[in-house]
Amino acid sequence: MEDDAVTDKTAPLQGLFLFLPPPCGEGRGGGLAEKTTSRRYSVKLRCRECGRLRDFEPAYVCEHCFGPLEVAYDLDAIRHRLSRGTIASGPASIWRYRELLPAPTGEPIDLGTGMTPLVEARNLGKALGLDHLYVKNDTLNPTGSFKDRNVAVATNFALSYGFDTLSCSSTGNLAGSVAAYAARAGLRALVFIPADLEPGKVGAASAYGATIVEVDGAYDDVNRLCAELADQYQWAIVNVNLRPFYSEGSKTLAFEVVEQLGWRAPDHIVVPVAAGSLLAKTAKAFSELVSVGLVNEIPTRIHAAQAQGCAPVSRAIQQGLDTVTPVKPHSIAKSLAIGNPADGRYAARAVQASGGWGTACREDAVQEAMALLAETEGILSEPAGGVVVAGLRQLVEEGRVRRHESVVICITGNGLKTTELFEPGEGRRLHLTKARASEFELALAGVEKTPAGVR
Repeated sequence: MEDDAVTDKTAPLQGLFLFLPPPCGEGRGGGLAEKTTSRRYSVKLRCRECGRLRDFEPAYVCEHCFGPLEVAYDLDAIRHRLSRGTIASGPASIWRYRELLPAPTGEPIDLGTGMTPLVEARNLGKALGLDHLYVKNDTLNPTGSFKDRNVAVATNFALSYGFDTLSCSSTGNLAGSVAAYAARAGLRALVFIPADLEPGKVGAASAYGATIVEVDGAYDDVNRLCAELADQYQWAIVNVNLRPFYSEGSKTLAFEVVEQLGWRAPDHIVVPVAAGSLLAKTAKAFSELVSVGLVNEIPTRIHAAQAQGCAPVSRAIQQGLDTVTPVKPHSIAKSLAIGNPADGRYAARAVQASGGWGTACREDAVQEAMALLAETEGILSEPAGGVVVAGLRQLVEEGRVRRHESVVICITGNGLKTTELFEPGEGRRLHLTKARASEFELALAGVEKTPAGVR
């Protein structure tokens, strides 16, 4: 097949496509990079707009139409060597799905990312009127967010090509993940962030040894800067020039959900949307599971969850559009505050194709939903999780999700990074002037039935 042939964008590749990385230079990642020069991948890159194929290499824009690229696999070949059994015998990490990732053939650099719990959320389900609700708890990834999935893949790709610097533009979680994986891989780390991020997220990235570049402005300003720098420096900016490979890591969340449900897909999945990559790759993951024969069909309806202060993807879905109009973000959910989402139109198309919906919850509902999740299931989430729970409540109230249906919500970031948003409500904090049991009993009697809340 010719590299510039226009192909069906969703069809599996026919025939075997081999990739041999070029010799890599010395550097802080050079040792491992040299070991990867004989690796082979049955993959190519495909333009998400015109469908043309090109060689598998560090590229992210189609040279014909300037559309974004993504990884395309020889799914027919993979179907013959991948099974539920081979996956089960793999490591308890994202690398159990390495056949469906741009993975190195040797042992990958890893922090133990993936295979996070899928929790049956009976208490939260009861509160929302659902009998089969599950929480995919990605707060338990190594740096506390789902971004570790993406960065694990990007880091190993960067090492394979001899990059010595790992970088990103970030709303917070990605900065910490890039910093941690760079430390593990022995790479230099520079992370670019808006100057008003939550202190916990900035501190974590700094603790791993990264250089923090704070930029006055919104995330979209930071991202534009990184796009400029990608043309000037030979850095692995994971969500810019490594985006086709980095974004593949998001698929592993959906792979795990289906496997953890006994190789069954849920009726619904609710995904928080920032740049839109996690949602778009969820749809790609479902499609690939069917194509390689691991499941027969996946009728799951995919729902996008955003907050009113930054909801360009959900608004497009609600209006029946597959193009996204940029907005100026102003939301408590800073990790989702991307006004011009890179994968927004692909996320909108995926939702519409699945029969799902896009929610835009009230800003004041976010913290209420964070508290509800924590108090019912013991899972402390950052605001993105509150957006998901509030969005699910809205879907239930509108009749889009019914009591008997199975639902998975994706909780993607740990609330320990945003503890400044939590404060004991009235009735949850007692102060005793003297250490006496009688004083305690009096104070408790006065407030025990007072409802709790968060600031």
